[in-house]
Amino acid sequence: MSKVAFVFPGQGAQKVGMCKDFYDNYACAKKVFEEADEALGFSISKLCFEGPEEDLRLTKNTQPAILTCSVAALAVMQEHGLECETAGGHSLGEYSALVAAGVMNLQDAVVAVHKRGEFMQEAVPVGEGAMAAVMGMVPDEIVAICQQVEKDCGEAVQAVNFNCPGQIVIAGTTKAVEKAVEALKAAGAKRAVPLPVSAPFHSTLMKPAAERLKEVLDKIEFHDAKFPIVANVTAEPVVKAEEIRALLVKQAASPVKWEMSVRNMIGNGFDTFVEIGPGKTLTGFTRKIDKEMNVLNVEDLASLEKTLAYFKEVR
Repeated sequence: MSKVAFVFPGQGAQKVGMCKDFYDNYACAKKVFEEADEALGFSISKLCFEGPEEDLRLTKNTQPAILTCSVAALAVMQEHGLECETAGGHSLGEYSALVAAGVMNLQDAVVAVHKRGEFMQEAVPVGEGAMAAVMGMVPDEIVAICQQVEKDCGEAVQAVNFNCPGQIVIAGTTKAVEKAVEALKAAGAKRAVPLPVSAPFHSTLMKPAAERLKEVLDKIEFHDAKFPIVANVTAEPVVKAEEIRALLVKQAASPVKWEMSVRNMIGNGFDTFVEIGPGKTLTGFTRKIDKEMNVLNVEDLASLEKTLAYFKEVR
């Protein structure tokens, strides 16, 4: 019998029209969108389905949009009787995992990530922070080069997303990231590509956002998780409500240890990973981490059918 982990995507997976067929075909998905709209006080549904894309790309909108789509897709899966024994989410996706595990309710989560997006954007003015994906270098080398650049130019730059073998994301001030990209290329990185983001997420520059987020999360009721959630900050499973709350605050200004999180799940016997929500980014990461894993995704009716067919066959 396979052991199933659900994983939830973060920012960057958004696209206009996402999850519309679930909304149109499943009452449980429609209910998720209606609850999110009511909690936010504006129509995140309309933004997901109709755009405009430039508004959907704004961090304060992207975060609740992806969360809502992921939870709607989860509701559809649960209606078909699919459940997991552990879960994790990449950055923002961790909130989707927490809703799945009953730690937070949808309404609280969607408001929290809307605020999280606002706080992250306000922590560093647009244009003053940057991120870049670095390909083909080992983590220790990237960390060391970023530390040297930080020391030399007196501005922040760190490795912030440890995604999969050969792909790590750095973040910091625009100047420091540019200098780090030059240094990494000179040291043998295959590629170092600037990312189209509006803030240096998960870097130490996000500490003001983390402090403001703490005030929001402190007012929300948290419950112990129904199944272990593998936390971004530690790459370890966590169940206790107060530990999860503290880690979420820390997560905003700490690196995402995604590769380690997936390896931890594999080490605990999980061999089937289902990415729930828009895109297939995490599915790609899992393949690079361990090509022996069974990887599936659920983002629309077509991918749902494939996933249901897979589970029908293995069970």
